Amino acid sequence: MPIVSVSRKAHFNAAHRLYRKDWSFEKNQAVFGKCNNPNFHGHNYELIVTVTGPIDPETGYVLDVKILADLIKEKVEDRFDHKNLNVDTVEFQDLNPTAENIAVVIWNLLKPNLPSNLEVEVVLYETPRNFVTYKGL
Repeated sequence: MPIVSVSRKAHFNAAHRLYRKDWSFEKNQAVFGKCNNPNFHGHNYELIVTVTGPIDPETGYVLDVKILADLIKEKVEDRFDHKNLNVDTVEFQDLNPTAENIAVVIWNLLKPNLPSNLEVEVVLYETPRNFVTYKGL
């Protein structure tokens, strides 16, 4: 049976500040630089979620893309779009909202809601040139 990957693109805008509460301002500044701005800064995040698995012989789908689109909207866009990740979300109250951590959080929000036989990959663009990929544990 053929194994195929199906992808869906999404977009959200969010602000964040990279810092650790347990570090001094000076150490945060040395590690995170201008991303440690106490007044936060924002990104226009681009998200690509890919599911990989066998084609269902009855439907011809790996997964109906509408299901994936609705899941991304509910679990990611509605939760993070136009939010301050540090302040407005429970996921980042005690987790530094780096692109790496955001991608892992998104994967963890999506994976349990998808068929268990599908592999899930999250690609998150923080800028057009900076992006991260997470495929699960």
